[in-house]
Amino acid sequence: MVGLGCASSPTRPAGSATLTSQDTSVVSQGLTEATLRYSAQVASAAPGVVERADYELVSEGKVLKKGTMKLETRLEPGTPGDVSFEERAAYVQSAEDLARLSAQGGTVLLALRGVLVVRSGDSEEQVPFAASRAVRVPRLPTIVVEELDGARYSAEEVQLNLRLGIQNPNPFPLKLSGLTWQMAVAGKALDSGTLAQSDSVDASATGVYPVEVAVTKDSWGPEVKALISRGVLPYGVTGELTGPLMRVPYSLTGEVKLNVSR
Repeated sequence: MVGLGCASSPTRPAGSATLTSQDTSVVSQGLTEATLRYSAQVASAAPGVVERADYELVSEGKVLKKGTMKLETRLEPGTPGDVSFEERAAYVQSAEDLARLSAQGGTVLLALRGVLVVRSGDSEEQVPFAASRAVRVPRLPTIVVEELDGARYSAEEVQLNLRLGIQNPNPFPLKLSGLTWQMAVAGKALDSGTLAQSDSVDASATGVYPVEVAVTKDSWGPEVKALISRGVLPYGVTGELTGPLMRVPYSLTGEVKLNVSR
């Protein structure tokens, strides 16, 4: 690593400071970012101070971020000192990375590594550290038709009530930019719009968004009466779900049986 020493080139003691324990934990995880906490106990044969940590945050062996954290933890002989710090970084770099990770499944290894700089009098020592944690890979959401019904108000008017579901398979909330939709019936485009703008879906949950479309002579065409008389309408819904580094196109098709509205 760069910058792990001091310009004054202090005397290096013969292993007076050692790690007695260390661990990396995940404070929070999102679709593209994660916050890690490094915790350790440092024992020293002489009074001193753990001045700072010079570190790298690493994902699958690739350095994502470098930093320095001031610690100022006092050390006394026979009493290990507790040190800890947190770092947040994007562990997914692109939409392509996200799609690849989602497809491969499994886990991804995140780590914090570097040196703890310990000063005792005029002497300085660098204690190497490294601790990792495996986390579940982020998974892209799925768009589904949660519910769809067609209310027939007359021989020439049907109201389609659609509920689009965004299924979040991740153990963390999913931030959304928007969900576009375009609705077609029997091959003819009827309406379009955008839902879920700046919204989020809870961890391991499904967000549901309603769409209402009228099938009439004005929206579908003059042959709408013959279409409605069949009692079943073929439909198609297409669009794209977007979010941070996320683009999920979808296409849903099927048939809806018409009910008679009261």
